[in-house]
Amino acid sequence: MTYAVRYYTKTGNTKKLAEAIAKELGVEALPISEPVNEPVDYLFLGNSYYAFNIDPEVKSFVTSLDKEKVGKIVNFGSAALLNSTYKKVKEAADKAGIAMDEKEFHCKGVISFTPFFVGKCKRSN
Repeated sequence: MTYAVRYYTKTGNTKKLAEAIAKELGVEALPISEPVNEPVDYLFLGNSYYAFNIDPEVKSFVTSLDKEKVGKIVNFGSAALLNSTYKKVKEAADKAGIAMDEKEFHCKGVISFTPFFVGKCKRSN
């Protein structure tokens, strides 16, 4: 199996997740500004909610992916108030003709006005 890890972050939380995933996979975690040039079986894509949606840069990155180079996208990310970005990423992946893995990983980010979100991570089945 071949893997790539790309992420988009504003606070650094998603980058930390990306680096941990990449370390386990034996690849480098790169920002979405770095294209996926080599064919991969799985692209682990880190992102988050900003103003109740994924960032336009993430949408643009996903829709620009070459479906001949990316087998499946595995979604992961962090957000302080909202959970999974899966549906939003899947909308973009569908436009690009790239499958999404049904499994994902989400970790609640830390927000300054309440400590209730610290350390609450989950993986979907």
